[in-house]
This record gives sequence, structure tokens and C-alpha cells, in this order.
Amino acid sequence: MNGPSVRFLGHSTARLELAGRVVLTDPVLTRRVGGLTRVCPLPDPDHWRDTDLILISHLHGDHLHLPSLRLIGRHVRVVVPRGAGAWLRQRGFTRVDELDVDGEFTDGDLRVRATRALHSGHRWGPRLTHGPQSEAMGYLLTTPDSSVYFAGDTDLFPDMAKLAPVDVALLPVWGWGPNLGPGHLDPVRAALAVGLLRPRVAVPVHWGTLVIPGLSRSARMSRLLVDPPLEFAAGVLAAGHDTEVVVAQPGEAVPFPAPKDHP
Repeated sequence: MNGPSVRFLGHSTARLELAGRVVLTDPVLTRRVGGLTRVCPLPDPDHWRDTDLILISHLHGDHLHLPSLRLIGRHVRVVVPRGAGAWLRQRGFTRVDELDVDGEFTDGDLRVRATRALHSGHRWGPRLTHGPQSEAMGYLLTTPDSSVYFAGDTDLFPDMAKLAPVDVALLPVWGWGPNLGPGHLDPVRAALAVGLLRPRVAVPVHWGTLVIPGLSRSARMSRLLVDPPLEFAAGVLAAGHDTEVVVAQPGEAVPFPAPKDHP
């Protein structure tokens, strides 16, 4: 590793290289995810085979995806919201740690703190009461000279401002269907989040990857697979925020901002 780096792998999955560690967020690495189909290329296995740490934001199947976790390996350390650990251990994963919101841990020079998120934390959705349940969250990752905020799934909340400023913010801007339910950022609210977080670089995620089979042929869904990150970028520009928006296609690297004491 030559320094901090970010690579968007599709949906909410990103490869982060920070402080000598490879971190994967909400890994989704397969052609199908439940009833959803991937419409962009699969991630290069070289981008996840050397993973040291997996961060899971919440229990929904497009974020805690068991087949993808098995591909990476049951021995890799997985961090989940408090209450999800036993459920994951029962499925053969041997290195599972739980965090509460505002809980944190360090791994060498990497510090990981769980942050609040406004989103359902139930495995099967907000209207069901049976099955595993834990609080949804995001993560703030910091090193002595860099910081990355991974929002998970969330709606806008004022306390985002307490995380500011950050070097890179990974912000969801849509989902996988023709409409968004509660607890999500759309392009307009994601642009408002930029005003609170004040990132040097903002990367739109949670778009253009998964779709209900058959819907991708509709005109509306075809637009929603492309337009949300562009609308987000336009909203950030119109608001005059001092943030560079990088619309990375799945698989593309994101230029990491240079340390502040360098030109």
C-alpha cells in the first residue's frame, strides 16, 4: 500500500486501504442478491481477496449478504451492529465483533467508530417483528492523516455535522427500485448531507448496481440506474460546497485527496 485509497465496487461496497489495512464495506460480490440481479460487472476478486476487515452497516440482505461474506472467508474479521453477532456466528463466521452506535475500536493506526444512521435495522424490513434485529449505523474511519465516512443506509440527520470535516464521504444517493422507502438519502438530501459533513471528496454509492429482474428495461428504471449520482453532483455544485464529487463507476478507483499540508 502506498497511501490511503478508495475503490467503489458497486452498491454500498467499497474497498478502503487505510493505515495498512484493507477494509470492505457491506460486501455484495455476486451476480444475484436475493431477488435482485446485478446489472454491472462483478468486482475483480483481486479487490476483495486480501480483505482484513469487513464493516456491516445493517442486516438487510443487500448489505449483510451471506454468500458474499462466504466468498471472502469465514475467518475474516467482521464488525456488525450490536445484536447481530450471534446470528452471524451461528452461520459459521468465527471472527465477529459487535459495536453500539458511538462505540469504537482501533487496529494499529486505524480507528473505527460506529455512527448513527436513520434506517430500519430489521433483517426482513421495518414492518416485521420476527427474526434478527439490530440498530442500523454508519462508520467513521480515521488514521493520523486521513478520514473516511461510510454512511451505510440512512436519511439526513443534523448530527452529521458533528462528524465534519472528513476527507472522503461515501453517501447513498438511491437504491435498487423505482422508489425509495423511508430511511434513505436521495440526490437532494445527499447534497444537503454534504453541507453538514463538509467532505473534501464525496462519492455517491448505493446506485446503478442492483435491480428487480425485468424492471431495468423500463424507461424510469433505466434513468434511475444512471441519473441519481449526476443529480447529486449537480446539487452539490449548485449549493456552492467546497467538495469534489467523484462519480465512480463500479470497479473504479477514487482519487484520494492529498494530505492538507501538501499542495
